[in-house]
Amino acid sequence: MLILEDMFEQHPYGKLISAYIDQAEFPDRPSDLYDPIRYILSLSGKRIRPMLVFMGAKLFGKEDTAEVLPASIAIEYFHNFSLIHDDIMDKAPLRRGKDTVHQKWNDNVAILSGDALLVKAYQELGKCPADKIGELLVVFNQVALEVCEGQQMDMDFETMDNVAEGDYIEMIRRKTSVLLGGALQLGAILANADKVQQQLLYDFGVNLGIAFQLQDDFLDVYGDPETFGKQVGGDILCNKKTFLRIKTEELATADSRSELDLLLQGSDISDDEKVFRMKNLYAQLAVDQYAEDIKQRYTELAYNKLDEIAVSDAQKTELRILADTLMHRKR
Repeated sequence: MLILEDMFEQHPYGKLISAYIDQAEFPDRPSDLYDPIRYILSLSGKRIRPMLVFMGAKLFGKEDTAEVLPASIAIEYFHNFSLIHDDIMDKAPLRRGKDTVHQKWNDNVAILSGDALLVKAYQELGKCPADKIGELLVVFNQVALEVCEGQQMDMDFETMDNVAEGDYIEMIRRKTSVLLGGALQLGAILANADKVQQQLLYDFGVNLGIAFQLQDDFLDVYGDPETFGKQVGGDILCNKKTFLRIKTEELATADSRSELDLLLQGSDISDDEKVFRMKNLYAQLAVDQYAEDIKQRYTELAYNKLDEIAVSDAQKTELRILADTLMHRKR
């Protein structure tokens, strides 16, 4: 089975996006502004989000890729801008298996190059058909603001003793999911879809994005180390407030609460033992099954929205394949 990166890289839209980015011309100077941009874009990733712009346009019959490409690139530039800044805030050493921008250069360089990449995203939007720019900007700006709100919520959670399940879902909706929905909606705008159809497609993307992130939380604990691409149990080891942990804290009885507190605070427990015992705790409280169930609930919500869109089933095939692939991935 192809891993996601390979599958999307070989897709015609993926090739189009890669070719555009490879040929993009950034000034040579100042090098500490533009070299980090070239670097983060060269790391590629799955590029799901820019491809969604094309898929949203194609769903409503728009085949002119030249008119869709700038909006697609704008989404990719914005996504990478957010990653550069998120990595600074998270003090992350690696991104896609390589040094993060702030690690390879420094925080100041990363902040400024991220800012420049955001400006580049708006420059790309300015290349879209003139009669669509206003509507595209409304959606793009709302998505960008919500992504920032989601990141702040995520940081706030780090210092909170208790995080409610609903608050966590809302955080991932903003931080992760609205960008998927917004990318699809940009494509729908370019294809002249009406507001009702745009909203249905946006809702499909948002619900799929929530399910995608819940799947990511699950894979971090239960993924196959051979295919997951990063350390299994990493979220447990850094005490990250994922959906699994939040639900465990909610359901914990006296005995399980004592075990949970010990695992969160204990410094003399080996990494392997901590992961093993936390997984046992999840199983005792059926948190693992609950996480699977709620992921499935949001997946079904996504499919229901897709079903309501007023185009033929054949036109929806590409998005169904994408959703199926994302929800059955191993990494």
